[in-house]
Amino acid sequence: MGVDNGVGAYVCGGHVPSVTPVPPARKIDQPEAGTEPRAPSYDPGVTEPPAWTERPARTEPSGDVAWHRRLAHVAAADVTPATAQTPGMRRFAAISGTSVGAEHLWMGLTHVEPAMNSGDHHHGASETAIYVVAGHPVFVFAEAGVEVRVETKPGDFVFVPPYAPHREENPSPDEEAVVVIARSTQEAIVVNLPNLVPPPTG
Repeated sequence: MGVDNGVGAYVCGGHVPSVTPVPPARKIDQPEAGTEPRAPSYDPGVTEPPAWTERPARTEPSGDVAWHRRLAHVAAADVTPATAQTPGMRRFAAISGTSVGAEHLWMGLTHVEPAMNSGDHHHGASETAIYVVAGHPVFVFAEAGVEVRVETKPGDFVFVPPYAPHREENPSPDEEAVVVIARSTQEAIVVNLPNLVPPPTG
């Protein structure tokens, strides 16, 4: 019969196997000055949070502490609209530095009502992955000054590169569009823009 190894798991024969410590997370070096891509910031009244935030160095746990770190559960009822927003859509934060202490990931939901379009925007240095849960949202971006439309359905995925201006449209007259979003930054970065293409200069 198994014995309790002290962390809620049973081990046959009473032998507790040795645990290899989890290696510390690889730290990403801050880029040298001038190497970070420039954000398209057409609206002088909009500022973007810095892509690299100074935080005290964290001591990585080792041994049993690293192996048995707690998981975090965010219930559906606990997602919050207290996150950066864009007109025409509603964002709800679930996984973030604020909610669970995430350091390199933000996750949440976006809802676009029937026959609504979001404003044009980008997400700064964040890479963004999108999974379509419901509806048939259309993701619009500009290529060589021409708008390109990506039509989706439930089960589809979309990738948005850093600093890529885009918007989300819901052409359905009666069905809400819902997507799950994951971003590669601790908190949501949203820079709202007046349009997808910068105005002509000169």
